Amino acid sequence: MAQFTSGDLVKAHYKTGIYIGEFLEERNNAHLIKVLAVDKHPMQGDLHNPGQTSEVFFHQRKALSFQEKANINKQAVESYDSREPPDYYTSLLDSVEKLKNKLTRRETEFNQQALHQLEDLENQYKRQNRPRSS
Repeated sequence: MAQFTSGDLVKAHYKTGIYIGEFLEERNNAHLIKVLAVDKHPMQGDLHNPGQTSEVFFHQRKALSFQEKANINKQAVESYDSREPPDYYTSLLDSVEKLKNKLTRRETEFNQQALHQLEDLENQYKRQNRPRSS
């Protein structure tokens, strides 16, 4: 498991999303990370019943916010090798677009519901004030 010092850039897998962030501190079995960019938008739906739509609560899952702090399992954090993380807002919209493209490849009930939730989130993201990256 990698060791990090405060200020190191890391890639962190949190639930079904992946984020680029700044390592802040170690906490028991977790690392405290400050989110700087979105690498992969969280999947929509029920995390415990992926791909299912009947008899489950279909959750809308937002990405973590710019500079939001999250405790992330140590095993889900790795070094981020690029020099600068991308702009948060641009990375957020890019990650939404990638997920939308993935969901439109196969027409299933799950993909349709997930796409509907994602399009609603995309509209929410665009209505919000564009966060500054620095």
